[in-house]
Amino acid sequence: MTKILEFNQLHASQELLFIGNAWDLLSALTLEKAGFKAIGTTSWGIANSLGYADGELIDFDRHLAIIKTITENVKIPVSADIEAGYGSDTKTIVENVLRTADVGVAGINIEDSLKKQKGLRAINEHCNLLSDIRTALDKHGYEGFYVNARTDTYLQLERPFLETINRAKAYVESGASGIFVPGLIDYGEIKEITLTVDAPINLLSLPRLTNCKALQELGVKRFSFGNALSDKVISYLTKNATLIMESQDTSFLYED
Repeated sequence: MTKILEFNQLHASQELLFIGNAWDLLSALTLEKAGFKAIGTTSWGIANSLGYADGELIDFDRHLAIIKTITENVKIPVSADIEAGYGSDTKTIVENVLRTADVGVAGINIEDSLKKQKGLRAINEHCNLLSDIRTALDKHGYEGFYVNARTDTYLQLERPFLETINRAKAYVESGASGIFVPGLIDYGEIKEITLTVDAPINLLSLPRLTNCKALQELGVKRFSFGNALSDKVISYLTKNATLIMESQDTSFLYED
């Protein structure tokens, strides 16, 4: 079974797909060992690991190299977070998607946020992009490649519910495999969206949105924690590095 087929089947299961978000090889291997069935890279975590903020500030080749290393060393499917595609034109974005597929991932996340200014791509522009991506993937032998279309309506709009449904439906019609809605936490709206949109819905863990079982009962098919784990690790590292320096004593490193 190919990783693409395996990844699609995980979304079709009755059980919610809980994805572990990795930012380097060590985190990916740790998540795989813990029992996660698939890994999604976190662009935020990758950027931080290289000393940058999120937002396509690092060179795409460096980003892709980390994704490639993860994919080559884990046995479970990997989905790559490529933000808005690391390009200012459709041709570049499509080429970057194909380059990402070439390193062996089973899918991508691609968002509708603009990177050089606040706001979202117009629906028709993003639909055209998704359609071009799907056409290129199919042409190059990547049928079924999982395109998780992220919409940032809940991160950018005051009243995002109806716009989210409109965009989600349009994105699915344009070739998206699933819809990712970070920032959506209202249970009533989650239920309505899962019933209305004919594609798997992926949500992002947030302080008021944490339980896989509850989300599965609402019809959510995929759940991920984004940069939360990488942030936790960085916080732990910062705290303990400071403690070592201030105490001038390393004894606590050997405590259980």
